[in-house]
Amino acid sequence: MRAALSATVSLHPGPAPSRAIRYQGVALEQLCRIVAPMLLALSLVVAIESAATPAHAQAKHYICVPCGLPCDAKGFDKPGTCPDCGMALVEQGAQAPPPDTRRKVGILLFNGVEIIDYAGPYELFGAADYNVYTVAETKDAVTTAMGMTVVPRYTFADAPQPDVLVVPGGGVRGAQNDSALLKYVVDVTGKARHTMSVCNGSFILASAGLLDGLTATSTYGNVVRLHANFPRIKVVGDRRVVDNGKIITTAGLSAGMDGALHVISVLDGESQAKNVALMEEYDWHPTGGYMRPMMADRMIPSVDVKKEAGAVGEWSQVSSEGGADHWELVIKGASSLSAPGILSGMGKALEAQAGWSTVSAGSEPASAPGSAPTGTWKFSDIDAKEWRGTLTVQPVPGAERQFTVKLTIARAG
Repeated sequence: MRAALSATVSLHPGPAPSRAIRYQGVALEQLCRIVAPMLLALSLVVAIESAATPAHAQAKHYICVPCGLPCDAKGFDKPGTCPDCGMALVEQGAQAPPPDTRRKVGILLFNGVEIIDYAGPYELFGAADYNVYTVAETKDAVTTAMGMTVVPRYTFADAPQPDVLVVPGGGVRGAQNDSALLKYVVDVTGKARHTMSVCNGSFILASAGLLDGLTATSTYGNVVRLHANFPRIKVVGDRRVVDNGKIITTAGLSAGMDGALHVISVLDGESQAKNVALMEEYDWHPTGGYMRPMMADRMIPSVDVKKEAGAVGEWSQVSSEGGADHWELVIKGASSLSAPGILSGMGKALEAQAGWSTVSAGSEPASAPGSAPTGTWKFSDIDAKEWRGTLTVQPVPGAERQFTVKLTIARAG
């Protein structure tokens, strides 16, 4: 009996667990029984709240970088660019990139605008890392003087205030009479550091009253017309860029690039402007360069040879050359008039259109059939300097009703 009992006791694997260990096991078991239901309840609450939250509340929202326009208050459900201002969209609540602090250049567009007048300055200001953009009355595509179509980035209503406003030329007659366009130019100029016209964009500034009492220039063929149409402006033709401080005008076409470099020089220094010119491979002469409006042919008015000279078919230009104090233009073609008739008709047109005064009317010598009748006139330029003009009509030998007409002008004295 004692042996059996001993055998039974020997079946225990080892010493019995201590009381402390048993108490820890019981406590852990009790903790699990308390916490497990709490975790289950918490998970149920989260699931219920997620189910009750609309899907769109969890979607990301995007806004444009603050630009001072009404679109600052708009939100978008996809990334990209703002359809109103063109700025990059950023996630709402995320740290937005710093605002664009570059100098702003607004370039005016209108139907008939000359391509190089706006594209040349755009290129130069862009190369200087300015924020350059186009603006028009609407965002409808604009058709340029040569048929290119351009979509403006901004309208008058939503365009940022530029530091520099560029007013190009081209077919400006419509723009000159557009009250909304002129108001925009006046309003923006009041706050801009500079407003610059290119080519006959000076006529837009003149029509807005912004050139009264100032010195201005234009493209070579419009210097005299600007002087005649706007007598309160001192018009000059011997400078590519005319700087009045806030208001700047340039000569024609490529001179707008000189104007842009001049503005860059004023705002950021001549060294920066020269660097831009080098990058763009442009031969810039800050104090001079080619001045087309100085050429004497600016004094030759346009004459309708069909109306005034009885032209039959198209007349062609044989030559057109000269310098600042003289010019010779030669044309030829067929006419229903005699040589004296052509001389008389064209002479009257010169007197009516340009205010030339007859010095000698000219006549066909009786002794030499086919000889060239000649007439001479005098006139003054915008600086009140006197000029002489001589018109000769020469019948072409052996060609019936064919004539060569030569007009020579030269500064008197």
